Amino acid sequence: MTNYFWQNEDSRPIQPTSADIILRQQLEYSISKYFYEDCDRCIQKLLSSCRWYVTTHANALTLVIECPDQVTNWRVLQKIVPMATLLHKIVSSAKIRVCPPESQGMPFEMRVDELSVYKDWA
Repeated sequence: MTNYFWQNEDSRPIQPTSADIILRQQLEYSISKYFYEDCDRCIQKLLSSCRWYVTTHANALTLVIECPDQVTNWRVLQKIVPMATLLHKIVSSAKIRVCPPESQGMPFEMRVDELSVYKDWA
């Protein structure tokens, strides 16, 4: 029987280092930039009316779109398939979370690898 022992240097650090945090922020910024530049003018205008950002917390890349009102929320949901298609070109495993105004409903979330489920939405 073989015994395996983990060395302290092989284990994952409990707290991220400042370098880890900076690298994660740079990754999020770069993905945001590439995503936005790939969007058509209609989607760019729609995104500019919202608070949106890319986050990589919990090992899952997520595009979060916080909508200021229900009309904008509906317009974003109508464009979620084209946005997911663009995001999928950049990273194959990600999700999009569309958040309505506070206390006006639950966020809608979809994974970009589920695009075939939403083919009728396009």
